[in-house]
Amino acid sequence: MFSKFFIDRPVLAAVISIVIVLAGILAMRALPIAQYPSIIPPEVTITASYPGASAQTIAETVAAPLEQQINGVENMLYMRSTSTGSGTLTISVTFGIGTNPDQNTINVSNRVQRATPLLPAEVQRQGVVVQKRSSSILQVLTMSSPNGRYDTIFIGNYALINLIDDLRRTPGVGDASLFGATDYSMRIWLRPDKLAQYSLTPGDIAAAIREQNAQFAAGRFGEEPQKNPTTSPTRSQRKDVLPTHATSKTSSCVPTNSEARSA
Repeated sequence: MFSKFFIDRPVLAAVISIVIVLAGILAMRALPIAQYPSIIPPEVTITASYPGASAQTIAETVAAPLEQQINGVENMLYMRSTSTGSGTLTISVTFGIGTNPDQNTINVSNRVQRATPLLPAEVQRQGVVVQKRSSSILQVLTMSSPNGRYDTIFIGNYALINLIDDLRRTPGVGDASLFGATDYSMRIWLRPDKLAQYSLTPGDIAAAIREQNAQFAAGRFGEEPQKNPTTSPTRSQRKDVLPTHATSKTSSCVPTNSEARSA
């Protein structure tokens, strides 16, 4: 019955069809088109590091407080955690399809901040990373040295410095990781008898290494001196604040502005 109305009026049917086609062409430039529809639930990953700890220690001291706070976050479906013997913890929180990944990351990050005071001091110093990612791999890139000039450590370090950050900034890429990453590092073996002899602990050794492993600004060679250096008022100049006998004592050892410039 409804189709007979347009069969009897072919001109009207043709005009409506043309209008629908033109409206579709105009809407193609404004409507978002997804080449790969969102069929995988979004995930938020929490990564923590506890150097020197076993998998059981990480599960009890790091994973338990985090899971207790993260559990029940808004739109959460399920959660899984992985603790390794190398001192790393990875917690993946899966959310419902269609939820906003950015808002999910904010909600999880707020829960992680609640559990941060309950974590060991070394884990807090290393930092807990919260980021959104998808469990599906978009692309796998490989790097190699054709003539064998560079080893695996050099290639991995080159990719870590020059490629990983650029890939993470690519639109549509949630995260980029390096499989089998081997970075330049130093492993220190401790002798228990020497530690007992000097009454030291592994924490003391780590603190001494951390204290000496610092970079300081050494300045520049051949740099021109400042034409108008800024000077701060000395004690001998602030007569309105300090007593007279105090200024006379400090004036003999603290140079004034004129003495500093002449020097």
